[in-house]
Formats: sequence, structure tokens, C-alpha cells
Amino acid sequence: MSVQRYSGVILPEGEARDLYVVGGRITYVPQPGAETQTRGWIVPGLVDAHCHIGLGPHGAIPADEAEVQAIKDRDGGALVLRDCGSASDTRWIDDRSDLPHVIRAGRHIARTNRYMRGYADEVGPEDLVAAVRTQAVRGDGWVKLVGDWIDRDAGDLKPSWDASDFAAAITAAHDLGAKVTAHCFGTDVLPGLIAAGIDCIEHGTGLTPDLVDLMVSHGTSLVPTVAQIGLFPSLASAAGAKFPAYATTMTSLYEGRREAVMSAYEAGVPLYAGSDGANQRGHGTLHLEVAAMHAVGMSAEYALGAASWRAREWLGFNPTLTEGAPADFVVYDRNPLDDLSVLATPAAVVLRGTRVG
Repeated sequence: MSVQRYSGVILPEGEARDLYVVGGRITYVPQPGAETQTRGWIVPGLVDAHCHIGLGPHGAIPADEAEVQAIKDRDGGALVLRDCGSASDTRWIDDRSDLPHVIRAGRHIARTNRYMRGYADEVGPEDLVAAVRTQAVRGDGWVKLVGDWIDRDAGDLKPSWDASDFAAAITAAHDLGAKVTAHCFGTDVLPGLIAAGIDCIEHGTGLTPDLVDLMVSHGTSLVPTVAQIGLFPSLASAAGAKFPAYATTMTSLYEGRREAVMSAYEAGVPLYAGSDGANQRGHGTLHLEVAAMHAVGMSAEYALGAASWRAREWLGFNPTLTEGAPADFVVYDRNPLDDLSVLATPAAVVLRGTRVG
């Protein structure tokens, strides 16, 4: 059996140690004859808390294309992927020891004719609970709702369903042991979702101080996809002539993006890093999201933890590189807490005890 040794500073503890990999597990007991690998700063495997494996411009894509997406994420250090909705069945990835751990939310659930074509299970209010039950079984403990989207009749961003419909959907998922998250750009959809006990909000650009306080009291998490919000001006521009009210809304949300996410951060809402890698944003770009979270005002330690040890704990994975833990980690040639740009160039990626990058 091959035994590997990685020497360096273990984060987040900050202690310099020799880490050995034996049988896919971590040990700090010296192993004579171990093969010396890369030295540097060693970080628990990264987590992309919002991506979409198997999703392309028009919906589901073939397995070979989904494989490329997963490899890009893995090579960027993301060893756990929280798939926030995909039209593809990607369970075959679970049989591949060289691909990241994937936690699925099944397929997006959207209001009929109110989302990107080919992406979602589109339903009316009368079928929402049944759709949630279906996706709760299809997923790995999560369900993804499209909380709001443009209503072309109204010409602006609107909630997909009434608050009572959302509440029934969340209750149905929780009854089956599944958590619920929702795509939310605007403000109007948020009060009902948070009050109903939703577990997580994606994007959250419409957050206000009172809603942040409500999130804190309900224990609601936030994946702000800060880098992805940079697309809002292009969305507003494309909609401008036909849907001027929507363009104004998206512009306003873009301009208030920092205040929204930092109000949540400062209040103590748990935040996690998600690239939203799918059609419009490429895979393997989690480093851009961590940098964006830092750029709006979060500490480097918080931003990195949001993509590593804290996110791993949130999703049920070993948060730190303790004795006997699975050997999922990334090595960098300089301290990411001093320079987050190093996340773009891992020196080594170890997944399930095997060096894959």
C-alpha cells in the first residue's frame, strides 16, 4: 500500500505538521518509507455550495460533458459539490472515486413558464407539493425552489408562488427529511420563505436588515454567489426596452449587492461560497467567489472557511484534517490567508486518499 507524506501548515489550525495518507485516511503517526509529496499550506477539501453538474445552455447534457464539469471543479480544489438543481441524472458520479462528492437537490422546481426553458420541473400551485416530494426523493437531502423570476405579464421580478404555497412546500420537504433552498433575487419573496422555515437562500440580493434579523432567528443560511451577481447589469441591459421595470429592479439589486450580503455577514447569518457554475458561469471558478466574498468586506479567514471547513461541517463532512479523517484536502504553495489568489493554482489535490491533481 502506497503511503504519502505531505508537510506543511494545516489550516485552519495553523500548525506545521507532517500529514500522512494511509488507506485513504489521514494520520499524523510517522510512517517510515512514506513517499514525500508536495509541501505547503494544507486546506480541507473545498466546497462549492452552489453549482449545477450536468446542466448546459438548454438543460440536460450528456454524461461526458458533465464529467468535464466535475473534473474542472475537482482540479480547482472543490471536492464537495452541492448541486443546486440539474436536469441530468448524475448519480453515476457516485461510482467514480476520482470525481468529487456530490450532494444533489434534484431538479429545480419552478412556476410554469417562469424559468429558463429545459431546466426545471415547471408546475402550478396545485402541483407544487407533489413536485417537492418527487425531488426530495431524487435529491440527496435537499430540494431547490425557484423563489422568484420575471413575470412577463407584470414586466418585473415576482415571487413564483404565494407565501402559503411556499410554506406547504417547505413543510412537505421537511416531513421527508429534506432541506429546502430557493433562488431569490428580489425582496418580496423572502419574508414568507424565511418565516416558513426555509433552510437556505441562494443569492439573496433583496435582503434588508429586518429580513436578515429574521434569518438569524430562524437559523437560515445564505449562499450569496457574489461573483455571479456581476451578471445583473447584462440582464438589465438585455431586458431594458421590453421590460423596463425589470431592468430597473435588477439594476437596483446590483447596486445594493454589497449592503445586502454584508448585512447578513455582520449579523451572523451563516454564509457559504458558491460559484453558480453552470451555463453562464464556468466550472472550476470557486476561487473567484472566495475572492469576491473577501472583496466586499469579509475576512480572508471567513471567506476561505465558507468554501472549506465551515461548509464541510454544514454539509456533513469532516470539517478539519483530524486523525483518521478521510484524506480530502488541497495543498497550496503559499498561505491562502495572506493571498487568496493562490486558490486558483493548487499545488496538489487529494481526493479519497489519491492525489488527483
